[in-house]
Amino acid sequence: MTTRVLTGITTSGTPHLGNYVGAVRPAVAASRAADTESFYFLADLHSLIKAQDPARTQRSTLEIAATWLACGLEPDKVWFYRQSDVPEITELTWFLTCVAGKGILNRAHAYKAAVDKNRAEGEDDDAGVTAGLFMYPVLMAADILIFNAHQVPVGRDQIQHIEMARDFGQRFNHVYGKAYFTLPEALVDDNVATLPGLDGRKMSKSYHNTIPLFAPREELKKLVFSILTDSRGPGEPKDTEGSALFQLYQAFGSVEETRAFAQKFADGISWGDAKQQLFERIDAEIAPLREKYEALMAKPADIEAILRDGARRLRERYATPLLAELRHAVGLRDLSRQPVVEAKATASKAALPAFKQYRDTDGRFYFKLTDAEGNVLVQSNGFDSPKDAGKLIGVLKQAEQADAMETPEIVLQVPAGDVLAALAALRAAEA
Repeated sequence: MTTRVLTGITTSGTPHLGNYVGAVRPAVAASRAADTESFYFLADLHSLIKAQDPARTQRSTLEIAATWLACGLEPDKVWFYRQSDVPEITELTWFLTCVAGKGILNRAHAYKAAVDKNRAEGEDDDAGVTAGLFMYPVLMAADILIFNAHQVPVGRDQIQHIEMARDFGQRFNHVYGKAYFTLPEALVDDNVATLPGLDGRKMSKSYHNTIPLFAPREELKKLVFSILTDSRGPGEPKDTEGSALFQLYQAFGSVEETRAFAQKFADGISWGDAKQQLFERIDAEIAPLREKYEALMAKPADIEAILRDGARRLRERYATPLLAELRHAVGLRDLSRQPVVEAKATASKAALPAFKQYRDTDGRFYFKLTDAEGNVLVQSNGFDSPKDAGKLIGVLKQAEQADAMETPEIVLQVPAGDVLAALAALRAAEA
């Protein structure tokens, strides 16, 4: 089954080598994986929480978009769009706001950090805290749920936001009696590379120690030669452990190149020669990307067209149909067509487990058994026809023992006892 993976891209500041190695390069590589539908969006609405410089917001969005395109993201093979070009995201944010618990939002890391800082300084808890900061997790949940993403690559500090998205989605599913949203999973890669900056600390804009990704060649050389090193001279063996210079080389060199560079450290290479080799290795990879980036930056209208086209197609394919369904679900309906009647039988039916059949993007037919709150109990593998899927559903409906569910065509997502209890509830309702 195709896995949907969604990645949000912060549109603030100029990209640096740390962004490239830790986020852009691995994400572009992941976008080419088989059986994956990839979504990449520029989170410009999120950026407004901190940025109040309109010209800088516009410039940063252009720079970030050009960076990803120059680094190999293919907009004809992935979904590449700007968050603000999909208005359904903001509408969904309100729907989720109306089911989101304020208590959960009170525990969001960013909000708690702001409150703790205010308390430490003797200020009111909410001094300087905007509603945008407080509601950030709901907008992020809408980003994810609107496309029913299965996985969201995040750092460990962002796992809480994915858990919140799951909570808001599950709550909506429960309130309105149907599994409208897939509950996403956080995809955490503990091996994500973090680069040292010019001073040896983590490369970060907040430390003012970054190397801009597309700095001109001469500026790149100047910055590399300003990397902090110790006082050991030529001929003296040098340690690779803790060396910012070596760590930077390792992020760009192959295994063989890195091994050879380590040997040169042991042999006493001068810092000047080491920096020259580091510069040449980085520039060998970045130079062709820099050329593409500069060409893209010279044609901002082309980038604008790519982003608008991505959003337009994405809205037509997913966002607009889903929001139409959700508007109907919450009662925002055409008054001339929808009778104002609430049937108790419907509410009763919504509280039951249910089998749901569907055809996925691979052309095969699937089904799942969900409980009353929309949680998946059983997930099938793919079938060549809906008839084959329906036959197995018929068999499962009669299952009263765990061994009756022992087939490679399904995967239990919960203990067998829970599945059997759900099937018993279905049989009782249909009796």
